[in-house]
Amino acid sequence: MDKKLKLIVGLGNPGARYEDTKHNVGFRVIDALYEGFYQRDSRFSRPTHISICNALVIQTTWHDTSIILAKPMTYMNNSGTAVAALVRRFEVPLSDLCVVYDDVHLDIGVLRIRQKGSDGGQKGMKSIIQRLGTTVFPRLRIGIGEPVGDLVDYVLSEFSEDEEVEIERTINRAVDAIETLVTDDILTAMNKFNTGN
Repeated sequence: MDKKLKLIVGLGNPGARYEDTKHNVGFRVIDALYEGFYQRDSRFSRPTHISICNALVIQTTWHDTSIILAKPMTYMNNSGTAVAALVRRFEVPLSDLCVVYDDVHLDIGVLRIRQKGSDGGQKGMKSIIQRLGTTVFPRLRIGIGEPVGDLVDYVLSEFSEDEEVEIERTINRAVDAIETLVTDDILTAMNKFNTGN
């Protein structure tokens, strides 16, 4: 492909039952990116999601870069099925993939951008790493705080009112971080947005 292409994948679970849960912040970042595109350009009509490779996909151009926004519909633990298929379908170099997901090892409101790394116990990332056969691809982790009680119950619960205020701010910062990733490079994004614990 002549034109630069970025694949931005947010992880989560489909369906109203999971929409506002902690495990779905990756989906929420994709939605916020989409809303931002729509607000900047009224010609960007809704809905423009299409279903490709078991994912809801939006294709657009942002800062002269072709962008694919994707939300796998495979449920979190099988995210790798959709991500690997999208990478193959669009011939995306892994350096131009960015996976956005929740992390219980980071405090609420903390962002971490990395070029590579383990799954850290996050089952969606574990699935992606298994399917891609490598840990070397960019990711943006969003802190949701340490679990209180059972891990599964925690990640599938909703944020408290105070936490929701913080997570909204964090999602906005995540959008800015992805924009920096697109317009500059991952090292610039890491230096600018990797703050907090």
